Amino acid sequence: MLENLLLMIEQYNPDANLELVIKAYNYAYNSHEGQYRKSGEKYIVHPLEVAKILAELEMDVHTITAGLLHDVVEDTKATFEDIEKQFGTEVAELVDGVTKLGKLEYKSKEETQAENLRKMFMAMGKDIRVILIKLADRLHNMRTLKYMSEEKAKEKATETIEIFAPIAHRLGISRIKWEMEDIALRYIDPQGYYELVDKVSKKRREREAYIEGVINLLNERISEASIDGDIKGRAKHFYSIYRKMKYQNKAFEEIYDLMAVRILVDTLKDCYGVVGIVHTIWKPMPGRFKDYIAMPKPNMYQSLHTTVLGPDGEPLEIQIRTKDMHRTAEFGIAAHWKYKEGKIDSDESDMEKKLSWLRQMMEWQKDVSDPKEFMESLKIDLFTNQVFVFTPKGDVVELPAGSTPLDFAYKVHSDVGNSCIGAKIDGRIVPLEYSLKNGNIIEVLTSSNSNGPSRDWINIVKSSHAKNKIRQWFKKERREENIEKGKEILERETKRQGYPISDFLKHKYLTQVAKVVTQGNEDDLYAALGYGGITLSQVMPRIKEKYEVDHPKVKEEKPLEKINNTKTQRKKINNQGVRVKEIDNILIRFAKCCNPLPGDDILGYITKGRGVSIHRADCPNVKSENDPIHGRLVEVEWDNDKNKDKSFEAEVQIKAIDRRGLFTDVSRIFADEKITVNGINAKTSKDGSAIMNVVLEVSSKEQLKSIMNQIKRVEGVMDVFRIFN
Repeated sequence: MLENLLLMIEQYNPDANLELVIKAYNYAYNSHEGQYRKSGEKYIVHPLEVAKILAELEMDVHTITAGLLHDVVEDTKATFEDIEKQFGTEVAELVDGVTKLGKLEYKSKEETQAENLRKMFMAMGKDIRVILIKLADRLHNMRTLKYMSEEKAKEKATETIEIFAPIAHRLGISRIKWEMEDIALRYIDPQGYYELVDKVSKKRREREAYIEGVINLLNERISEASIDGDIKGRAKHFYSIYRKMKYQNKAFEEIYDLMAVRILVDTLKDCYGVVGIVHTIWKPMPGRFKDYIAMPKPNMYQSLHTTVLGPDGEPLEIQIRTKDMHRTAEFGIAAHWKYKEGKIDSDESDMEKKLSWLRQMMEWQKDVSDPKEFMESLKIDLFTNQVFVFTPKGDVVELPAGSTPLDFAYKVHSDVGNSCIGAKIDGRIVPLEYSLKNGNIIEVLTSSNSNGPSRDWINIVKSSHAKNKIRQWFKKERREENIEKGKEILERETKRQGYPISDFLKHKYLTQVAKVVTQGNEDDLYAALGYGGITLSQVMPRIKEKYEVDHPKVKEEKPLEKINNTKTQRKKINNQGVRVKEIDNILIRFAKCCNPLPGDDILGYITKGRGVSIHRADCPNVKSENDPIHGRLVEVEWDNDKNKDKSFEAEVQIKAIDRRGLFTDVSRIFADEKITVNGINAKTSKDGSAIMNVVLEVSSKEQLKSIMNQIKRVEGVMDVFRIFN
């Protein structure tokens, strides 16, 4: 195995220092002496296989040496200092980077998973080769999953498909990504995997004959054009077929692109020449030509993709790229990250550009302390497809799929985002929630009189970059307001849980908790709660823990015990379409300040002599309630069966560019949907904008959302949102 490894290295790097590799092998062999893997093999087989995978990526000698030594510090008596003394600082730091990642295990707790990922990105930021070693380590572990228990194998496979395969994809290493996904599928859904393998193998001969005919014809035509091309058939990977069947609800027989054709040429000019030849042989399918050469994917992937109606009228995918592009498609970042004698053999600024997404990710993740939000943002930024749009000057801007004009505005510059009042897509005004499509030309409308971003924008934008910039604005511009809001949030939750505010929210508790959640002091803690930088779920348990140390005999008082004299715990339904938990036959009324609708999160407030008032959970009047009696807030829920024939008031505000017929077009929607309008207040401004406040009767939040979506499509309408008194 060692000889094979040395031969592999020598083939792509004849000047490689093979003595260092041999020395590392001997050191690892002696360090792991007496250790065995679950397969029964000597442990040294694993680091050798990891080094072999790195050699297949044509990595430098130092990376391969670190691959051989990647487990010695963690699993043997060897130390960082030992490695540094024997192999130098560069190798020692790579080994240390992999060791600090620890053994990432899939856990349901998002906090653990988020922390593991943070470590990984920090390591990647310091030296990208650390994650390449980790990916090679994981790939060999996946190849030997059969020696693990069924449950453990499924856990590892799930973690791999959710985290490691997407990271390999983001780094452009398709060779590792596809193998990881196919192996993972075998353990996540064994039945589905083996059924798929059986179906593919039955069709293989038929498909191979078909592709062979295609290749022969293409070879003939390309040679006539004096283009030197290497043409091969490419079988679609099992996981790719599986995803298409599962998520596009397709039967196996409906999937035609089980095999595709890949054409490798020498020059960029030949790529476009071959596309022309292909399109003269077969008709291209509309909308299926993709130019990833002019607009590369974020992982550096470049290629031309076209789908044509091939022989027998079957759809046929053809990929065309240069040999250099193919190398990048297979090896990704590894193809551009060559080291010789410790120096980068690549343009440094070009490398910075290729890793800019990683720098941005490291920047925003420092400001996101909520693990749930971290994981959701990560899935959007790292693991989803991209959308490519244009500025009015024709510059290409790349954003996560599903992004909005606000994401674009903040990508251009934070000042553009903060002063955004609207947007035009392809010359037409659209709402800020508009989902961008590939090829859109975007013009951001700004105003120097803008009051800055709205808090609702956090829920509208998709990219973590935009979310971070909005949070930074609130953090900087509205500190006092954020502190007050944070106090209200924490005091309200303290009251709801039945704790005395003066004892529970002591300065010493808040100061200690602030440091734990990476806030400087008590005011910083309140401010972060106010602008959404941290959540109650991160703060309350920690304060409670400290409070209960000082008050071991004090038990949390159940809020309802003071007002609920009945012993029954049954839920009873009142006649207002709302269930009040643990309280029987109580008067219900809906608060006019926030007009809750079925579908809204709600809570009840026990009034003095007027029963329970139903508010939206985020109603500011409930947030600012300072009644000293604990337990005034009660849990409530909608009873949908009782609400079928009921209507509820809701008020919306429409912001638009004023024009003749605007009000008529909006009113027509209400008439078509048979919506009762209880009030209208409209005004226009000197800048040509119009604002309409409309009070409607609707049956639910979903119906109101449908109406608002229709209004957004009216010409000139920039934004529609629900408002409260």
